[in-house]
Amino acid sequence: MTASIPFAANGNVLIIGGGLVGASLAIALDLAGCRVTLVEAAAPRADAQPSYDERNLALARATVNGLDAIGVWSLVAAQATRISHIHVSRAGEFGSARLDAARHGVDALGWTLPARELGSALLRRLNTCQRLVRLAPASLTGLEKHADGWRAQIRTAEGAQYIDAALLVGADGTESFVRGQLGIQAETYDYEQTLFVCTVTPEHDPAHRAWERFSDEGPIAMLPLAERRCGMVLTVPSASTAEVAALDDERFTALAQRRFGWPLGRLGRPGKRYPYAIRRVAASSLTAPRAVLVGNAAQTVHPIGAQGFNLGLRDALTLAELVAEAADPGAPALLERYAARRAPDRAGTMAMSHDLVRFACMEQPLLAPLRSLALLAYDRIAPLQRVLARRGMGFRGEPPRAVLERLS
Repeated sequence: MTASIPFAANGNVLIIGGGLVGASLAIALDLAGCRVTLVEAAAPRADAQPSYDERNLALARATVNGLDAIGVWSLVAAQATRISHIHVSRAGEFGSARLDAARHGVDALGWTLPARELGSALLRRLNTCQRLVRLAPASLTGLEKHADGWRAQIRTAEGAQYIDAALLVGADGTESFVRGQLGIQAETYDYEQTLFVCTVTPEHDPAHRAWERFSDEGPIAMLPLAERRCGMVLTVPSASTAEVAALDDERFTALAQRRFGWPLGRLGRPGKRYPYAIRRVAASSLTAPRAVLVGNAAQTVHPIGAQGFNLGLRDALTLAELVAEAADPGAPALLERYAARRAPDRAGTMAMSHDLVRFACMEQPLLAPLRSLALLAYDRIAPLQRVLARRGMGFRGEPPRAVLERLS
């Protein structure tokens, strides 16, 4: 059976990929009154969507503002944990940088939230959209360019569908099929590192504090969660992945304790571990004729500083803001404006995550004094502290209006 969704008078937006960023974009566009079709390979259930997993997301303040603007935050705020203090240091070196919410006049620098909880909230919010057409499970199998946009062939359980869209959005992740179909190249950098993500219960209450600690072996992060638990992100060299995966809970916790130290006392009761290989993938262009990339399809960054989803949501909300104000969502001038708006934030965030992991984790003793002095400067010099705090809260470049201050 073959069906067709026709080209809308004011242009239909077709989003391929219904993960955290794609779903957020669909909601924002629906809220703006746009006609949107969302195609997602997974069934519309939180347990079926790969990106709604066991990771604990660190949501920047700007991200929470944006989720609030599209009606998602109220559905999930009760499950989130406030971050009021961030401590950054390197093992064996004297420097450290500390960010405190009160020092910058806010109640929180950000919040932590399990990805599955955010995913569940997004699904509930999608169910309330008025103009959105959702195809799930479904997959893009072909694209044909025409004068007014793209004709996409979508495979569903009921058969093939053909969708004409004035704007095609690739929100389909790091291995983006859309990016490949558009002929957009991507630069890949393998960090030769693996993340192990799990929860732990520390001896002392984290009390809304988060830590990022660097070493020659890679960074380790602790994020405050409900019930005095922490979300731990432990980075190990890829060559050690199998060895670390095979450790029992006691030996795994001992490894984490050695890498993190004792700010929270003894670590215990680790939850199930989930490994993630780390690569940096950067598309050579964010746009093609009547097409655009967002989220991990546009750039996949090192998870240091927890910038991935935060950056991707700013992609989505900037695009939604521009499309909402346009008669033609795929107009060349609109896409040029989108790329220009996103360039400073994208370049700055990618450079920060890439350079920080190389500089802070490099096995070079001569760098130790420089690293410590840099951290002390960010800790003690007020203008640098303000820049660090503002960027850490997700306010960089020309942010979408939806992420500007909304919360008290």
